[in-house]
Amino acid sequence: MKNNDHPIPPEELTPRQIVHELDKYIIGQDAAKKSVAIALRNRWRRLQVPAGLREEIMPNNIIMIGPTGVGKTEIARRLAKLANAPFIKVEASKFTEVGYVGRDVESIVRDLTEYAINMVKAERRAEVNDKAKDLSEERLLDMLMPTTTRKQRAPGFEVPNSSESEEETDHHRTREKLRDRLRAGQLENRMIELDVPAANNALMQGIGPMNLEDMGVNLQDMFGSLLPKKMKRRKVTVGEARVILTNEEAQKLIDQDSAVKEALLRVENSGIVFLDEIDKIAGAKGNTAGPDVSREGVQRDLLPIVEGSSVMTKYGMVKTDHILFIASGAFHVSKPSDLIPEMQGRFPIRVELSSLSEDDFVKILTLPQNALIKQYAALLETEGLKIEFREDGIREIAKIASEVNEQVENIGARRLHTIMTTLLEDVLYNAPDDMPQRTVDVDEALVQSRLVALVKNRDLSRYILSSLPHIRYLICVLFLVPFQFNPAEFFVGLN
Repeated sequence: MKNNDHPIPPEELTPRQIVHELDKYIIGQDAAKKSVAIALRNRWRRLQVPAGLREEIMPNNIIMIGPTGVGKTEIARRLAKLANAPFIKVEASKFTEVGYVGRDVESIVRDLTEYAINMVKAERRAEVNDKAKDLSEERLLDMLMPTTTRKQRAPGFEVPNSSESEEETDHHRTREKLRDRLRAGQLENRMIELDVPAANNALMQGIGPMNLEDMGVNLQDMFGSLLPKKMKRRKVTVGEARVILTNEEAQKLIDQDSAVKEALLRVENSGIVFLDEIDKIAGAKGNTAGPDVSREGVQRDLLPIVEGSSVMTKYGMVKTDHILFIASGAFHVSKPSDLIPEMQGRFPIRVELSSLSEDDFVKILTLPQNALIKQYAALLETEGLKIEFREDGIREIAKIASEVNEQVENIGARRLHTIMTTLLEDVLYNAPDDMPQRTVDVDEALVQSRLVALVKNRDLSRYILSSLPHIRYLICVLFLVPFQFNPAEFFVGLN
């Protein structure tokens, strides 16, 4: 098993292995995990197919349906991290139909391409980082101790070679001593002057609803050869200069054209786009009046990208035929069938995620590597405080979370954040200053005593909201009937 710092090679990412990795962070939702695992493995399988048939194999896009907070976004995010693939998450509700003010859907592909470019450059930089550090060290030594040059002497007055050799030897010895001090960190705070590129002003940034970068035009490439690069002289510490110079040397060592070419290939063959809140652009048929620029118009604009088209970016054309699209939505108001038929056809795999039960909450609190109780324990440990969650306390937290979700609003696992914050509010507040006991045991009694106010407020708000019409009628009966008013007629008049 490899750790998270070293991504698993694609050939080792079998569907079972993918699900096993997802189980470390996401509880339940086995059907969704299985579907995304097969989809990810199929991407690797397609690349092993002969070239003639490879282009004909299209990805099976997935649409995940389920209430908020059950793991839809987390599944997609962990999947992309596991595969080390270009990945972006976008909210479908942010886009508008072409021709209206707002983001157009092609910016999805441009953002994905930008992400892939940065990913590849970061990998290339890691490969040349050691050499870049060595080169930056030599430049730092040149700034701290400039290399001596031979003085111009008149003919007939040359100095013997032995004198020059001794001077070079002394300079080399002094330079090596300075190198040792530099590596030991003894010169980190010394100030030096360094020429750095001046900040570029965004040219033509405010032309209309989108700038030229959004339209795929790289202004830097257009004017880079015409306008000289402005440099600015700054005073920085040696530590800051090392970072700046290492970045500069790494950029020189990286083959930029090769990095861009590889990034475009990754986008076209391994890119993943997570379309969240897709239910917000699914309008009920026949219930719209006038132009609906943020619903069916957005679906029509999304359709070519999901089906497969070419999008112009500032790095060149990008084909979207083999990009994997994973959509998700709660679909409380609308239904998946409210999407236009063509859009439904491009998401052939539908997975329904179930609501979380009390047992699921117990597992969420204890099993994942990033479990919430582990996070709070680590936070309080920085204050020298040890917090222990008893089994009955964890069960009570899960029970309250499940009850609140059922009776108020189902927000899934996010309910645990509200409950944990309320439960540990006093501890988090008093930990630095006034906590005589350095160990806190969270058991059932403590959970009930701390969360009783939350439960009462929940019940009270529900009672008031559900009983408001009855209270109004009671007020009318008590105060209007003695004056021979008809409460029903009075209410109709008010309405």
